[in-house]
Amino acid sequence: MGRLNDLAIRKALPREKPYKLSDGGGLFLLVTPAGGKLWRLKYRVDGKEKLLSLGKYPDISLVRAGELVATARRKIADGLDPAAEKADARAKRAEIERPPEVVTFAKVAEVWAAEMTAQKHLRTIGQLESYRDYATAGLGHLAVGEVKASDIMRTVKDINKAGKRETARRVFSTISRIFRYAVAHDLVERNPASDVKLADFLPSSAARHFACLKDPKAIGGLMRAIDEYEGSPITRLALKLAALTFVRPGELRHAEWMEVDTEAAEWRIPPEKMKMKALHIVPLSKQALVVIEALQPLTGGGLYLFPSERSGARAMSNNTVNAALRRMGYTREEMTGHGFRGMASTRLHELGYSHQVIEAQLAHAERDEVAAAYNHALYLEDRRKLMQAWADQLDELRKGAQVIPFVA
Repeated sequence: MGRLNDLAIRKALPREKPYKLSDGGGLFLLVTPAGGKLWRLKYRVDGKEKLLSLGKYPDISLVRAGELVATARRKIADGLDPAAEKADARAKRAEIERPPEVVTFAKVAEVWAAEMTAQKHLRTIGQLESYRDYATAGLGHLAVGEVKASDIMRTVKDINKAGKRETARRVFSTISRIFRYAVAHDLVERNPASDVKLADFLPSSAARHFACLKDPKAIGGLMRAIDEYEGSPITRLALKLAALTFVRPGELRHAEWMEVDTEAAEWRIPPEKMKMKALHIVPLSKQALVVIEALQPLTGGGLYLFPSERSGARAMSNNTVNAALRRMGYTREEMTGHGFRGMASTRLHELGYSHQVIEAQLAHAERDEVAAAYNHALYLEDRRKLMQAWADQLDELRKGAQVIPFVA
């Protein structure tokens, strides 16, 4: 039987400081300076002292307080924590009673971007944020459940009108991915981007070239993604050399150690391997030589720089580089193994290098030039400077530095 009775409780007067009237078994009445009388139960769970509020006297009588203590003791015996249960219930009740929060497209896009970055589904934070920012510029203020296909069309069309066709395509893809995420997390019932096709309101251009990255920020992101590639180290080095030399994928895959002269800093590709059927010299930058040096202990004892994983007597599969790009998060509409050539050509032209020098390094030639026998040493000294400057530029973009035009 408890120590307290109703008479003692009623006669308990407030004091200058709070004080307790114990009923035993951990139950006590806390009398406050303001005259409040509050039931409390002190108990232990996992060796830690806890305190459970049972209510206010006389709303909770002495008898009722005893009943509540008995209920709490049964829960404690079952390994439960009554105070924690009460806090959880209070939080859930507050959540139900709180007016529903309007979840905007911008908020969902932010969470999606954070998760994709953490999971390395997209290549860099910078590129991811760029696509997200384009999408939220037109849709961010809308509640995610209220976005219509027409809203998406308007946003993508506005980007295309600004002369950014490729960006418009990628933003449409990004919007669709964000909504797929929203569907998976029960934020919306369906993906409004699936109601339309990009070709319905953004007709294809007349010519389609190998997909490649052209924006300096995106190129820097690609270089960082290559550095962080978690697949085969040989594949990672192949990606690096592809970016530094921008040769054709077949020329890269079939590169042989006997073709590489590290002292002369040249890779001499024989005519039979070239599309133009003429010897092609690839000046090797300092960075390219570092890649080749790293390859030496891995594949230097064989025929190819990049042999097949199954047989050192065969060249790397023609799908290896593209598969690595997909693993890094790039779609075939964004970047391909052949795209390293377009990426370099576009940037080098924009940065002021001579068209003739660039074309010579790309091993492009007019038909009449081929007939006259392609001059493999054409602009060779200028090409050496170009290749080193390009490698230096990739380093700067990798670090996120501002693009500075080359001086030819």
